[in-house]
Amino acid sequence: MDIRPRRLRRSPAIRDMVRETTLTTKDFIYPLFVKAGKGEKEPIDAMPGQFQYTVDGIGEEAGVIWELGIPSVILFGIPDRKDAVGSRSYADDGVIQQAIGAIKERVPDLVVITDVCLCEYTDHGHCGIIKDGDVDNDATLEVLARQAVSHARAGADFVAPSDMMDGRVAAIRKELDARGFQNRGLISYAVKYASAFYGPFREAADSAPQFGDRQGYQMDPANAMEAIKEALLDMDEGADMIMVKPALPYLDIVQRVREICLLPLMAYNVSGEYSMVKAAEQMGWIDGERVMMEMLLAIKRAGADLIITYFAKDAARRLNPAKT
Repeated sequence: MDIRPRRLRRSPAIRDMVRETTLTTKDFIYPLFVKAGKGEKEPIDAMPGQFQYTVDGIGEEAGVIWELGIPSVILFGIPDRKDAVGSRSYADDGVIQQAIGAIKERVPDLVVITDVCLCEYTDHGHCGIIKDGDVDNDATLEVLARQAVSHARAGADFVAPSDMMDGRVAAIRKELDARGFQNRGLISYAVKYASAFYGPFREAADSAPQFGDRQGYQMDPANAMEAIKEALLDMDEGADMIMVKPALPYLDIVQRVREICLLPLMAYNVSGEYSMVKAAEQMGWIDGERVMMEMLLAIKRAGADLIITYFAKDAARRLNPAKT
């Protein structure tokens, strides 16, 4: 008897019927960059098709995202001014706080996640408070907790600390609960590597460090067991979801975290992964749409429940052409 696996690949209908992994628009979270000012939609050179929006335009963009069937966004802010302690990150009139209100007014059911970190708000570009030339872990926790509370007060559904300070999940959860925000969720960038794939994001968010680098607090790309340790710690501290970042160079990590994690698992398809595809597509070297879908499928197949991706709108249009 001949074994012929090709029988199950014979037609599109058969392939659809036996497909093991599927993508839907519900899998996607779309990142948005919001800056101070009015009436602007500024292209991000390093990320073709991505923009910095001002608050007065973010509601309209949220409406487009919702109509495409994408259920959630994650917000990154570019403030009107920066200082050593990132004070604009927790201001009631801060750019993210205003953006949350504008989005919720336009699309109340869109799930709004906010990035909680100081790198976009500090004049030195690091993710925490600098003391004696280094990031002070415990002093940073107080500011991160204050930032998270301000986002919850403005209406965020989830806060997502990306700073990689030790103990920040517990510190933020404690402060949210103490302030009456027990029902607001916390998504931990539990497994965040010190990656070269973040380059385009640092242009988009104006967040490059002014000295040194972030290898002292983000994870070493060589380490896998440490990823399990970080995920377990953040689950114990009260995270509602866990994230691995970046996605594609760390699909093995996504799979390993999936095996030990009972929480919803996210993976962040980061700016460098996006920009490489866009650049190769512009040069005519690849079919950008097919590569995009293959990448997203690989992330889902590795075990991610949700994918933060700059491809979300493009992928949604491909999955649901009737909505375009």
